Amino acid sequence: MQRLLERDAVWSQALRLEDGRGILRTAAALLAHSGDSWFWGPALLAAAAAGSAEVRLVALRSLAAIGGLAIVVLGVKLLIRRRRPEGEWGAIYRSTDPHSFPSGHAARAFLLAVLALAWSSAVVAGILIVWAPLVALSRVAMGLHYLSDVVGGALLGLIAGGVALAIVSTLG
Repeated sequence: MQRLLERDAVWSQALRLEDGRGILRTAAALLAHSGDSWFWGPALLAAAAAGSAEVRLVALRSLAAIGGLAIVVLGVKLLIRRRRPEGEWGAIYRSTDPHSFPSGHAARAFLLAVLALAWSSAVVAGILIVWAPLVALSRVAMGLHYLSDVVGGALLGLIAGGVALAIVSTLG
């Protein structure tokens, strides 16, 4: 296991963008933040408040799925307790959540992509399918996660999406 963790650290370092200013680093920072729960919660609540009955239903179901996923991610993080990679960027994440496995951002992004496939237009689904892996990789590029953290988060998000869709299907 130790050898795998060492390889993970090497691969993650290879994907990391150097500190400094540049368009690629700025884009990665924006993508890294675009998966924040503090953005998606209010955005989905606003959509529920302002949208049609169909939009309201999708927004509230998505919000419930995100909430359920957050509980699972937190539980796994507290169980595994893997420290984040060393770094300066993302101080708010580092201070409020020192654990890196699994990536909650990757999990949330992949969950939303799965839900969009079932509940949104092809355009929205296509955008989120492209966006989700970019969010995950940006978290590694900015030094907040190891590659295995985002792979684990992505898998968790895919599973959570399937579970959410199954629950909604069962409820009718």
